[in-house]
Amino acid sequence: MRILLAAIFIIVLSGKQLYAQQVKTRSEILSQALTATVFTDDYIKQYGLKYPIRRAYAYEDQSGAYYLVLCESIDDITKDDTLHQRIQAVNLKKSDKDLVKTWELNDFINSNDQSSGQETSIWFWTKFCEVKDLDGDGNTDPLLVYGSSSDNGYDDGRIKIILYYKGQKIAIRHQNSTMDEGRNIQIDAAFYTLPKSIQQHIRQLMQTLSEKGFALYPHEYENAMAQKKLVIH
Repeated sequence: MRILLAAIFIIVLSGKQLYAQQVKTRSEILSQALTATVFTDDYIKQYGLKYPIRRAYAYEDQSGAYYLVLCESIDDITKDDTLHQRIQAVNLKKSDKDLVKTWELNDFINSNDQSSGQETSIWFWTKFCEVKDLDGDGNTDPLLVYGSSSDNGYDDGRIKIILYYKGQKIAIRHQNSTMDEGRNIQIDAAFYTLPKSIQQHIRQLMQTLSEKGFALYPHEYENAMAQKKLVIH
């Protein structure tokens, strides 16, 4: 299995073995068939993948070769949608003999939040997730975006933007609301220490989420971010 795993990773990324100093950052979304081949029942159990795999990435940079796996529970299937109560992301680094878990993310719906209404589903917004080098330093900076919905759809849901940068998890958390007083953004202080190019990239992502109708931000939130506010109402 370990030999097969190594062979699959090499085929997916480059077709041949590359030394770290020669590798440019690159990533691939694994097909469902290849995901099933790599992540057998034994590997799913070994690495604690709790829910069905929604998407798996293979990526490589100057620090090594990795898999990033996004998982979502399947709790109900309605006429219009599949509902998920829990999500998980697991990052695995390829070593000489096996895979090593480098970080993990878990989240779940707020089922008893009276301020924003009961959430019905939470899932990765894979259209906006990115697995690439955002600042050109030769290391991949996984950027995950996920959110929730409630009885009012996105209007009362949450959005989280999670960046893994140089071993640090940096988050922007947003609560949607149709009421001005119900909206708020919480920003980790480390966000303002990121390279300007990455800060601008994430600000543009936030703007895109608003333009697409996924986010209802507080008024003048951009000015507040320019002032490096950590909590914006």
